[in-house]
Amino acid sequence: MFNPLNITIVFVCFLVLKLITEIFLEIKNKLYIQSHKLTVPKQFQDKISNEEHQKAANYSTAKINTGLFFLVLNTLIFLGWTLGGGLAFIDQLARNFLWDAQPLGPIMVGVIFFTLFAVISTVIGLPESYYNTFVLEEKFGFNKSTVKLFILDNIKGLILGGVIGLPVAAGILWIMEFLGSWWWAYAWAFLTTVQFIMLFAYPILIAPLFNKFTPLEEGEVKDRIEALLKRIDFCSKGLFVMDASKRSSHGNAYFTGFGKNKRIVFFDTLIKNLLPGEIEAVLAHELGHFKKKHIVKMMIKSLVLSFIGLYILGQLYDLQVFYLGHGATYKSSYMALTLFAMVASTYTFLLTPLFAWFSRKNEFEADRFAAQYSNASDLISALVKLYKDNASTLTPDPLYSAFYHSHPPATTRVNHLEQLASRNLQS
Repeated sequence: MFNPLNITIVFVCFLVLKLITEIFLEIKNKLYIQSHKLTVPKQFQDKISNEEHQKAANYSTAKINTGLFFLVLNTLIFLGWTLGGGLAFIDQLARNFLWDAQPLGPIMVGVIFFTLFAVISTVIGLPESYYNTFVLEEKFGFNKSTVKLFILDNIKGLILGGVIGLPVAAGILWIMEFLGSWWWAYAWAFLTTVQFIMLFAYPILIAPLFNKFTPLEEGEVKDRIEALLKRIDFCSKGLFVMDASKRSSHGNAYFTGFGKNKRIVFFDTLIKNLLPGEIEAVLAHELGHFKKKHIVKMMIKSLVLSFIGLYILGQLYDLQVFYLGHGATYKSSYMALTLFAMVASTYTFLLTPLFAWFSRKNEFEADRFAAQYSNASDLISALVKLYKDNASTLTPDPLYSAFYHSHPPATTRVNHLEQLASRNLQS
């Protein structure tokens, strides 16, 4: 029953199902947005003009059209890597490397394999990244990046991936090669440790490589934020403004780090476009995720899923049909990791709406928290400005939104906040 041909047939069936579902949902979303293009939803009619609403619809449509093209293209590239023999080809290249006329060990071969794969994948992905940045985002007035910055970001990403990723990959390969049949459990413990180290290291070592962070200036915004932090008993190591405007005009706020190393970061575009009360409300929402344990729950979910994934890979590791059925030629630790990471999403795609539902549930809870510790009306006005400034569609297709979106649709979210604001006034 489990022969390479059967595995390949099952793989292709899942991939075709995934592709058809994605295309269907994208086209359905596009048609829905276009059909509601001329009418602003009732609760936004006094806040967003017809022109702004139509710009958002056109922007969403353009992103969908671009996304559909690259969806098909990337699926073909994915098939090229797997059943087309791309992974098998760079595997052979890596195996042919010699040192002092001697073949390399499996760990060094794996490091070379990962390096080749990362560089080739980055190069293949450049056209899509370039088009989205300098054609699509430029057309709608969002792009602030330059070609020089674009190139530097990609180079930095590759170097950072090499400096951090390759040693981690080598550590996993060593575990797989030398720690026996329970290697997957040790690999999970190793990766978990690395993830926690990265949570501490990212704010102070990695993020500054790509953006400049300056302390939030004295004034009403800082006073309101510090008062909010005191009300909810949140300890932060600093309030910072990030120069996001050098790449995009989109706005956001977030906190990063872990434990005593937590930092609150505002995009400079957010500081520029929102009023102090609105900034406070946006941050209250983000802090609601922390106080409601959403961050911890997400980490636990990630750890559980990675444990399950590595356990499954541990069962597949010695099965030659797993490799042959997905286009690889030889069994190896590095091929097992790469192949599993690539094909797993094809088999788990239909779980997407479940994860999206949990995420939307958390967003509602964070909104309730924000309404409790700040002003719900300020959060509504902030969201309206963000929808407007980011040209986010107010009318996504309901099925598409239920399947993909991590945040509730604009109308649903604003209705919920208006109810919270009304209750606060009554109390």
